[in-house]
Amino acid sequence: MSATAVSKQVRDLLRWTLVASGVLSAIVGLLILVMPLKTAAVGTALIALYTIIAGVVYIGLAFTALQSVWARVGHILLGVVFLVAGVVALFNLGDTTLFIATFVGVFVGVAWIIDGIVSLTTLAEAKGSKGWTIFYAITSVIAGIVLLFSPLYIALLWIFLGAFLLVLGIVQIIRAFRIGKEIDEALAEDILS
Repeated sequence: MSATAVSKQVRDLLRWTLVASGVLSAIVGLLILVMPLKTAAVGTALIALYTIIAGVVYIGLAFTALQSVWARVGHILLGVVFLVAGVVALFNLGDTTLFIATFVGVFVGVAWIIDGIVSLTTLAEAKGSKGWTIFYAITSVIAGIVLLFSPLYIALLWIFLGAFLLVLGIVQIIRAFRIGKEIDEALAEDILS
């Protein structure tokens, strides 16, 4: 197989991988925008199902060969914890969804506050951009505090996530076809030279 044929296969694989990820991103983003609560519940259900499957896998690992008694006990205990957590999450989907949204919102809020504080510690190195660094730090801290103390902003964060996923998915699809054309042009130049 020639180098050109291999390059075209790589191009096609890259192109369709980008298209698939773009389509998936756009679909998830659109679903979040159209049905935000149901999409959050589906995401939570998927996490709960993953947790149940992980529990079964850990329990199964306990019965594999070449493990000490303590490793077997540990795998069984871990499996039971995962199973119980997954079943409880699945049967309390609304509460679990709210808990996960709150947890993520608190995590992002705290991360933004820390990011703002850390940005202020870089002022000595920020020669030409001290004003922008201070602006960024203040904005980040304020956004973090607002997110921590307002549940409404957690819902808005979910909507922004949906919008960004939709836009990024569309851009990814466009990019996939542009990359394909760029690779074709580069291959044509290699053949001619």
